[in-house]
Amino acid sequence: MALFALPPLASRPAAAQSSATAQPLPRTPEGKPDFSGVWAGPAFSHKDTPDDTDSPAISRYKPSLYADLFRPGGKELFYQKWTGDLRHDDPQSVCLPVGFPRILLSPYSQQIVQGPGVVVILYEYNHFTRVIPTDGRPHAQDLDLTWMGDPVGKWEGDTLVVDTIALKAWPLEGDTGGGSPVERITPYHSDALHVIERYRPISPTGIDLEITIDDPKIFTKPWSSHWRMKKHPTWKLLEQVCEENNRCEAGHCTASNR
Repeated sequence: MALFALPPLASRPAAAQSSATAQPLPRTPEGKPDFSGVWAGPAFSHKDTPDDTDSPAISRYKPSLYADLFRPGGKELFYQKWTGDLRHDDPQSVCLPVGFPRILLSPYSQQIVQGPGVVVILYEYNHFTRVIPTDGRPHAQDLDLTWMGDPVGKWEGDTLVVDTIALKAWPLEGDTGGGSPVERITPYHSDALHVIERYRPISPTGIDLEITIDDPKIFTKPWSSHWRMKKHPTWKLLEQVCEENNRCEAGHCTASNR
């Protein structure tokens, strides 16, 4: 499955923005915005309807965001050709983790649990978890590279800023090519990727999310994109396990067992 995400949204009319921001934000006893709850993330087409429903949407990062920013050799490092080994070409098809930041932009809900000095994000997809200290601490030294990296956070006013490093070189998106596997390409980030997320509340049930990609092995400078998240009071995380009823394991699809 390819990366699912929405292109940056156009600004809402001033009257709508004013109405939304006029509502008081839920806050923790420490006075910080309280993001606790289940959210539809950037990979949803957010709808304001009485039945509390959002629809998954299919899109990708727009290449125009970074097309002119490749270092010499960076484009080849980013757009990696398929090798015939699905652990490299399409790891998700063999149930390996999609990694970060791809999981953030997947069409599954995510739950934020907030406490003093910490924010925990639970991802419905394969039940991955990020534990983010929010006391402004620096990254630890000599970190091992992992799929989810090492996140640390801090507050800048009402905006939660999360800084993540120590990420394995891994697909940033899903397969973007066509034809036979050897003709396909998969966008990869390097092991030098540095991601900054900025979660800014715009209403009691809305977040503006800015994601900044800084990969000095691939790009000449960082680039950013804006997204939206929407809280759903009636939603809860469902159980999702890639290995269960994986009818397209290693790209070989069969009829569902259910």
